[in-house]
Amino acid sequence: MLEKLNQLDTDLFLWLNGRYTPWLDPIMIWVTERNTWFPFYALLIGWLVYRFRKHAIALLLTIAAAVAVADQLASSVLKPLTHRLRPCHELGLQKLIHPVLECGGLYSFVSSHASTTFALATTLWLLLGKHYPQFRWVFLWAAVVSYSRIYVAAHYPLDVLAGAGLGILSAFLCVLIFHWWHNRFVTPDKRFVD
Repeated sequence: MLEKLNQLDTDLFLWLNGRYTPWLDPIMIWVTERNTWFPFYALLIGWLVYRFRKHAIALLLTIAAAVAVADQLASSVLKPLTHRLRPCHELGLQKLIHPVLECGGLYSFVSSHASTTFALATTLWLLLGKHYPQFRWVFLWAAVVSYSRIYVAAHYPLDVLAGAGLGILSAFLCVLIFHWWHNRFVTPDKRFVD
């Protein structure tokens, strides 16, 4: 069963990774680089502080906690536990793939990019989506960043899907804790989210 799933995952990876085109390579490199998104994060932090003032601290701590939990579970728990090699480290695949970056770390399951971007998107949606429905577009951003990991041959599709699921679960957990804290320690007249 696991062998068949792995083969399906590998076949899907090879098909997706094979859909490259030279003009898209620099775009996907830009999308997949973590430093690319620092201006987006700075704008988000600035907007949260401007919009929610002192209440922004609780929101930012919740977002940071969800992203940190997702990242640590992906990088420090699941990758060392599963020892699944990145596609670009698999000798049998190296002549079949289209890598556009250096391979990076040894292990691939699960994608930290997918887990952290989906943790951020889900936390924003759960905390603020009712009042700011435009935050649904952050899921599109998370999906594009996650797909870029397949494009650059760093992850299999299952790595990305599992990473997204891990990020979503991390967000639900942290938002649940946020709401528990908010309902227990913040008086009704000072509440700022439903």
